[in-house]
Amino acid sequence: MIPGSTPFPSSISPEMLPRLEWQVRHAVETMLAGDYRSVFRGRGMEFDQVVKYNWGDDLRDIDWNVTARLGEPYRKKFVEEREVSVIVVFEDSPALQVGSLNRDRIGLLYASPTGTWFRRPLPGRETTLHTASLLLGQPAPALDSPPQVDIPWHVILRAASRQSVVTWLGPFTPTPAPDDWPALCRRYQTVGFRADDPWDIALPARARLPIFDPVAGRVTELNTANSANREAHARWAHRRDDHFADLFPRTHDRVALRTDQPVFESVVSFFHHRARLAAVAR
Repeated sequence: MIPGSTPFPSSISPEMLPRLEWQVRHAVETMLAGDYRSVFRGRGMEFDQVVKYNWGDDLRDIDWNVTARLGEPYRKKFVEEREVSVIVVFEDSPALQVGSLNRDRIGLLYASPTGTWFRRPLPGRETTLHTASLLLGQPAPALDSPPQVDIPWHVILRAASRQSVVTWLGPFTPTPAPDDWPALCRRYQTVGFRADDPWDIALPARARLPIFDPVAGRVTELNTANSANREAHARWAHRRDDHFADLFPRTHDRVALRTDQPVFESVVSFFHHRARLAAVAR
């Protein structure tokens, strides 16, 4: 756990997790059948580096020469075609509340206005399901929580090995880029998933709506027929798009997921596009 962070949330009922796993596995096997792992860069089966041994690592990979020389256990790290370390960064900002299995290692960095917790990447089906349970069981932050979320990016730089995939899920409201972002982009493959409510894209026409603005922290009346309000919203949306593009300059490293459209199909389409680009590059 990160110092000063909140404890792990209680997990949700485990009965729904096997159903969720089956749905995702079935969709991946049928819709992404031949493209598994071609979405991200791969180097085949080869030696990568020597790293410290952590609990749960394969004992057969221990490098006994390095271990004897340094006085603590080290293991050989291999990169193989069907092994990917994925760090999911979930920015649980109040702004999100406005609106109308194999050897893969899955880690999770959860950040909200009330605290942060981190689970380092570990292999195994049970570990993945437990991580999903923790995330799904995390209550949404209160609407009057601070609008900005402090994500401890240095945790990923310390915990994740090279060749990891850092997947950032969040609202991506226009804010300065994190100080550690350039280092993260050099070390890892970074992918951005932005949640888009229809109101983020365009305001409803000719309406007077009492709404709670979680960023401003107050209830206000939104007059969508007012030209000044519509122009201000358009400028904000433009700054938001620019901010997203600055963080992920390549279009195949970012995707906006609309909450009024099937999310899974959009994610699959995004990965298909990445796979096709990877095939061309090879």
